[in-house]
Amino acid sequence: MRYQHYTTVSTESTDSGSAQNTISQPESESPASRKDCCSSEQVMAIDDSKAGTGTAANDQPKLQGKRRLTAEKDKKTLDAKTLRRLAQNREAARKSRLRKKAYVQQLETSRLKLAQLEQEMQRVRSSQGLVLPGVNANASISTGAVIFDMEYARWLDENYKHMMELRGGLQAQLPDGNLRVIVDECLSHYDEIFRLKGSAAKSDVFHLITGMWTTPAERCFLWMGGFRPSELLKVVMPHLDPLTEPQLVGMCNLQQSSQQAEDALSQGLEQLQQSLANSVANGFVSEGCDHVGNYMGHMAMALGKLANLEGFVRQADNLRQQTLHQLRRILTIRQAARCFLAIGEYRGRLQALSSLWASRPRQNSIANETTCPATAANLQIVQQTVDPHFSAF
Repeated sequence: MRYQHYTTVSTESTDSGSAQNTISQPESESPASRKDCCSSEQVMAIDDSKAGTGTAANDQPKLQGKRRLTAEKDKKTLDAKTLRRLAQNREAARKSRLRKKAYVQQLETSRLKLAQLEQEMQRVRSSQGLVLPGVNANASISTGAVIFDMEYARWLDENYKHMMELRGGLQAQLPDGNLRVIVDECLSHYDEIFRLKGSAAKSDVFHLITGMWTTPAERCFLWMGGFRPSELLKVVMPHLDPLTEPQLVGMCNLQQSSQQAEDALSQGLEQLQQSLANSVANGFVSEGCDHVGNYMGHMAMALGKLANLEGFVRQADNLRQQTLHQLRRILTIRQAARCFLAIGEYRGRLQALSSLWASRPRQNSIANETTCPATAANLQIVQQTVDPHFSAF
């Protein structure tokens, strides 16, 4: 009876889902037993965790040490790169300041040299009576002309070095490969003077065409601001022997073509001069004419024609440059070296002639007594001093 009652109560409790179901559970599944079970499981888990973390705890200082070393190494590497970069920046800034300072000093030196050169050239021109009537004697030449004269003086110094190298190479019998380098450098140096003259023609073409940048004896042979290629070929021909048959034909053709081009340019320049003279001469003041309008109109026409003068100088320089390059192609290396050296010596003798002319006695009373001795002495002096400035174009 008791057992049945217990069963009934338990079934009803289960069906109803009430809280009394907890009473009908066996004693082995009581809350106390479950608590003891959980406690034992937790103890085992804690023991296991302790056992598992023991090794990790031992390894943790090593890992931390490695991380610390890596961090310190990265920091040192970063610091070294940063310091090196900062040092490079400081060095670059220092060099930039030095370059800027040197550039400013160079500009200041060039300005002073330019001013001195302007004064000296104006003084020389005034002393030689080259100042035209009605022109201010204190007026200076154009800045472009002064700059060209300075660049030309620098070019002469460099050209002297090239001529000495040519002479030394020929005397030392250098191999063709070594001599070719010197010849090509010499030809490139000639290209530079034509570039400088092209820039000067834009600013002051009269300075070039009148030859005031050359010596007086050189101006006697001046043609459109430089030498005649055909005349130059006549000068170098005796120094090129022996020539092969093809070389001789090439030189003859070059001589003929140069002469034809010179004649064409000379004819064109003569026509320009005639047209310019007509423009300036026409339109003089006459009765009933507008003086100002007539004058300005003819001056405008004259200016337009005068601008063509630059073109003639450029064409003449192109002809000179092409002639030098054509010579280089026709001749062998040693012949080309002798050719450029002959050109330099020829121009050097013209400069020597100018020096002799400038140092000649000026007083008529003693001219007959001192001309010959002075000339002989001056010949020795000029022979010793002319070489540094030969070969001018």
